[in-house]
Formats: sequence, C-alpha cells, structure tokens
Amino acid sequence: MSSSQPFLASSPISPAAGGKRKSAFTYKHLSQLSLSSTACPLRVIAHIDLDAFYAQCEGIRLGIAEDQPLAVQQWQGLIAINYPARKFGLNRHVNINEAKKLCPELIMQHVATWKEGDEKWAYHKDAFAHISTHKVSLDPYRLESRRILACIKDVLPPPPIQRVEKASVDEVFLDLSAQVHSILTERYPEISGPPPYDDPTEHLPRPPTTALDWNTDALVDLDESETEDDDPDWDDIAILIGSEIVRSVRAAIRERLKYTCSAGIARNKMIAKLGSGHKKPNQQTIVRNRAVQHFLGGFKFTKIRNLGGKLGEEVVAKFATDQVNELLSVPLEQLKSKLGDDTGSWVYHIIRGEDLNEVNARTQIKSMLSAKSFRPTINSPEQAVRWLRIFVADIMSRLVEEGVLENKRRPKTLNLHHRQGAQMRSRQAPIPTGRSIDEVLLFDIAKNLLSQIVVDGRAWPCSNLQLSVGGFEDGPTGNRGIGSFLVRGEEVRAMTPSVTESNGSGSIKDDDQSEKRRKLNDGGIQHFFLRRETSSEDLVEHSDPADDVKDSLAQPHDCSSEHEAETVQANGKNHQSSAALQQTSLETYFCDRCGEFESVKTKTEHNDWHFARDLQLQEQKHESLSSKLDTYALGSRKPQVTKSGHASATKRFEKGQSRLAFGSKPG
Repeated sequence: MSSSQPFLASSPISPAAGGKRKSAFTYKHLSQLSLSSTACPLRVIAHIDLDAFYAQCEGIRLGIAEDQPLAVQQWQGLIAINYPARKFGLNRHVNINEAKKLCPELIMQHVATWKEGDEKWAYHKDAFAHISTHKVSLDPYRLESRRILACIKDVLPPPPIQRVEKASVDEVFLDLSAQVHSILTERYPEISGPPPYDDPTEHLPRPPTTALDWNTDALVDLDESETEDDDPDWDDIAILIGSEIVRSVRAAIRERLKYTCSAGIARNKMIAKLGSGHKKPNQQTIVRNRAVQHFLGGFKFTKIRNLGGKLGEEVVAKFATDQVNELLSVPLEQLKSKLGDDTGSWVYHIIRGEDLNEVNARTQIKSMLSAKSFRPTINSPEQAVRWLRIFVADIMSRLVEEGVLENKRRPKTLNLHHRQGAQMRSRQAPIPTGRSIDEVLLFDIAKNLLSQIVVDGRAWPCSNLQLSVGGFEDGPTGNRGIGSFLVRGEEVRAMTPSVTESNGSGSIKDDDQSEKRRKLNDGGIQHFFLRRETSSEDLVEHSDPADDVKDSLAQPHDCSSEHEAETVQANGKNHQSSAALQQTSLETYFCDRCGEFESVKTKTEHNDWHFARDLQLQEQKHESLSSKLDTYALGSRKPQVTKSGHASATKRFEKGQSRLAFGSKPG
C-alpha cells in the first residue's frame, strides 16, 4: 500500500485482470488533481524558504564570499545571521559586542535607514549610533523578494496552471497539482484516457515503476507500518514529479540571482512548510503520504502554524504536553470537551497532517504600517512632519508593490497614531477616491491629521508616531462611476491644510489659491455644481459632511473669489482693451442674452446656466401667484378650487431641502 489516507487502506484486486492489484487511487482523484482540489489525496504542495534571506541579500550586494560569517545589524541587535556565522553559536538574542567575541571575523552590516529629513533610504555606516534620527528600511529586501518571485513565476507554466502564493518576504507556497497532472498523464499515457465504463470511481492501474530516484532530496522515513519494499503508488509518483519541478525552480533562483533556498514538498501547506525547515540550508525535504505520521511525531505541536501563541499554551496547559505524538492518543471527544467543538476538531485533524487550506495566488493584505519610537522624544511639529514624510515614502513603496499605480488595489483610509507619555491618540481620514494615490496626497493628509492632534494640545514630547493605511479594496475595472467625479465633504477636509499661509493681507497665497481653483476646475462633474469656490477656512468650519453639500447648493453660484476680485480691480484700466481683444478672438463668441463675450469652451455650460435661470424665474412667478391665492384663501377661510376641481395648496419644502440658486452666471 502507498497511502496513509484512512479511506485508502488497501489496494483493490481486479477480477477482470486476473487478480492483479490496482492502485488505491481512482480516476476521480486524478481529475481532482488537475483542478488543484484541496480534497485530492494526490495533491502536491511546495514551500520555498530563502536561507537567512536578509544576510544573503547583504552578502550578494557587498560581494562577500558565502563561507564568510555575516550578520545583519539593527541598532545594537542582530536580525539575521548566515549559516557560517551560526557555527560559532550566534543567534538573534546576541548583541553586537557578544557576537564579536564569539566570532572575531564576523562582518556586521547595518540595515538601510531613512535619515530624518531625507526622501530616500540609504546605507549609512554610522546608522547604529543615530537611532534618534534614523528609521529602519526593509525596502532593499522587498525589492530582492520581488525579483525572486518573478523568477519563480517565470520558471513555472503560466496561470491558471501556475498557483503561487507569496507568504512573506522570503517564503512562497506553490500548488503544483495541475502541472503535476499534466506531466503525469503525458509520462504515463495508460492513465490519460477515460475511465473504464466511464465510471470515475474506477481505480487506476498500478504504476509500472517499482523504484523511484529521489536524486539528492532529503527523504523522510516512512511510518512504522510502511516499508520501502512496498511498490510505489501514484501519490509517490506525483510527489516525485513535484520534487523535480521544485528542484528546477531552486536551480533557476541560484543561477540567475545567486540565492540559495530550502524547500518542503508534501500533500498540503502545513506539512510542506514544516518540511522546508527540516533540512537547511539549500536542501529540499520530501514528506510522502506514507511518512506523514512519522514526520509529525517528532515535532512540538506549538511549531505548527496557528498552534503557537495563546492556543498552543492553552493546549499545553490542559493536556500537560507539547508533543504531537503524545497528543495523538487523546480522543476527539476529549479534545472537543476541553477546547470546544470547532477548536477541538481542528486540533484533532491538524496533528494528523490534515490541512485543506488553499494556495492563494494573491494574499490580500489589510493594512500597511510605518512607525518610529523616539529615543529621545521629539518636541516640535517640524520634527514630526519630517518623520511623516519618511513614513509616507515607506508606505508608498509598498503600495507600488501592491499595485496601487495600476489601480489594482487601493486603501480607503489613512490613520495617524500619536503617543505622548502613556496617552495614545489617533486620527483618521479618508483617502479621496477621485484622484490617484501618490506621496503628495498622502503627505498632505498626514500633515492635516497631525495638526488636528496638535490643536487638541498635550502633543509634546512625543515618544511614538505611527502612520498606516487600511481598508484596501480592488480598483474599478470598467467605466468610472459618478462617485469618482465627486469629492465628498470629509475628503475635501482631509486634503485641506488646517493652517493656511498668509500673504500679509489675510488672504491665501497666490500659488495656493490658483492650485485650489485648478483642483475644482479639473474635478469633473462638480465643476458644474460647485460654482462657488470655497476657501480653506470655509471648509474647516463645517462639522458635518452633509452641511457641505447643503451650503454649496444654497449659496449663490459666484465663481469669483476674493483674490480674483482684487485682481480685477487692480487691472480695471485694461478692462476695455481686453474686451476689444476678445471681440477679435476665435476663442470667444457673443451671447445676445448677456450682451457679453464668452469663451467657446464654456458655451454649453453657459447655455445650461441660462436655461436653469429661466426655470428659476418661472418658478418664482408661479410661487408669487400661488402665494397671493393662498393669502386670499386664508383670509376667506375657504379653499380655492382650480378649474379641475382640486383644492390648491401652498408648495412647501421638506426638511433639509433648499432651492438651487442661480444668482450669477458661471465665469
């Protein structure tokens, strides 16, 4: 027999084949393999893990020999140690002074950092001595991770056969099932045809192979009830093909990018991940179905994903063990009674190697965070703003990786957390949906959130700042909806600075005002509705987004601002000559209703204004007549009856309604 699956306890014997033993697997299982079904017992999953990734990145960047002890330093600690250095007893709990004593030849490379005030991370020789003015950057490792992921995808067949999940910056899961099915049926044509009698439950014939060549793979020993003398079944063949694919992937990474990595190949993600760490560095471990129990029996179950932390501690406390082989003897009902039905059932199956989690081609992240703890504390808005610029650049580099520039995904909110003493305060603002995300936009919103915290008082000294984006959603794939043309009230306030620079006369600076006009004019449909231009002070006054809408509709649509009025007054002497030039310009036309020259570009909008103005005048006349009739009716206390026989009533607006005013034509 070739499988430890409970429902595959024995290989059936086919009478028609003269008693010849058949495979424990069916044509249905083979079909499930082509579909990458999580329930398929022939499934093949691989986990690739880069060896001491950060240390490899620095070694390759610096051109250091692979046998040279090297560690990656962050301030006074070590965050990555290569395998030659580990032979000296170095680990992450060792500080830099102790590391030098244990390994005098050790090269310690500090991670790249953002220096306060800089707009780009860099490698600084003395970064470890400037913890107060530098922030750690992991961007170099993210960039290398992207290159490695691209290499892996290039070696494998294209989607949908290719299923690759980036688990972390140095880990990747591969679902090789569909690719293995393609190779399997090509290599063994006897199983490529339809099942006998078109019955998918018919068992496959046994593989013609009696011995398998596992090359240089680390092969886990079989369970106690299994022996290597047993002929292999299709699950063994499938996982062998999977090991060949992974070997070619690892070879490509090594040849093209110089990195070494370890791998685990098994029937699901949980076992494959444990397998990749079983023999390191630069090896791959095969865990056949017949070896699962033997493999897991030597582990502490707290090493299994989701069985560490609080749940693992709870299980250890209630069953007085942390060993998988000892927990196997605990009955299912006892696990349920002590851990609850769902948790108990999950623990029962996971320690037996049963995991139905899919390999997701794209793992959706929920948030991104960039933060800094200040030692010593910072004490001014200027210092905080410089750090916000760094946080924004840090987050933006990751958003690019997430596909924000291609509008594949984008966050909805920006959050700022500020710690002063023991008090943590937070502010949040929406990221406008009507424009693309860039560093300028995020930086403006972040500064506004900081100003809100500062205005509240008790902002200094500050010991920690955290900037994050969240609420990720997929970008639109079709035509833009009307929402993308509108700017909501809260979004306007998020983009509006709380403190406006003054030019000495109390008005906004020319550059700021022209920028504000440009944003409104380019805004799409709100260009027609929001004819009244609002200053930053007006926007800050409103506390309710709904008030912004009501106010904009109720105000006269005067497109001229205070700054524009001053400009017109200053240039009054040239007004007549400008009008004369307009007469001769091909870009204007004469409106016989206004008696003025208007721009050809705004002709349609100008005519719409006249039309709306006419409707308003008609409405006013109608209401004036209705008001007189109502007054007469109230005086006589008799309802006025129309020619149609219906009583007339005074037209009233519902609560929250207001009449559109067309007091001035568009500019």
